[in-house]
Amino acid sequence: MSDGTSGQLIILSGPSGAGKSTVVRRLLAECDLPLKLSVSATTRGPRPGELEGQQYFFMSNEEFQRCREAGEFLECKEVFGLGHWYGTLREQVTTGLKARDWVILEIDVQGALAVMEDKSLKAITLFIHPGGMEELEQRLRTRGTESEEVISARLETALSEMQYMHRYQYEVINGSVDHAVGEICQILKDQKEQHPCSKS
Repeated sequence: MSDGTSGQLIILSGPSGAGKSTVVRRLLAECDLPLKLSVSATTRGPRPGELEGQQYFFMSNEEFQRCREAGEFLECKEVFGLGHWYGTLREQVTTGLKARDWVILEIDVQGALAVMEDKSLKAITLFIHPGGMEELEQRLRTRGTESEEVISARLETALSEMQYMHRYQYEVINGSVDHAVGEICQILKDQKEQHPCSKS
């Protein structure tokens, strides 16, 4: 895990609709650790209320591909075939780790597996899901933000993503946000106890 001279990388991923963003927001607000969310880059336009550098770094397709070719992403992908790219900027992670922060990557399973391949990044890995595909489908439909085509694509992706759960150190079922946040915070604190030289 952390060697005491730098921070700690945390990978939190799971299928779309698992409630990752809500859990991460609550973790940042409530968990007594030096947590910092790594802000991803995307080529999609900002949604109402989203600000540059807070929810995402918004890039043009050309700018994103320049960064991709320059090796500036730890991982990146085109999501659901809709033409939008998302990626984790390497500098966001390394800057946070050098500051001895506990940097959270809230990324999809494909991205997480790519980051896990980098053996120099010793991450704590958590897979969060709502408990089953039926619950996941209900949550996606309740959101009411996507077309039937996108929901079908997300469910198909989720089914394949669940097959990689064993690659993660921890499985967290998000049946209750309060419980999931408490469980993840305790996991991280337990890790800190094992590696007490990390920043507090």
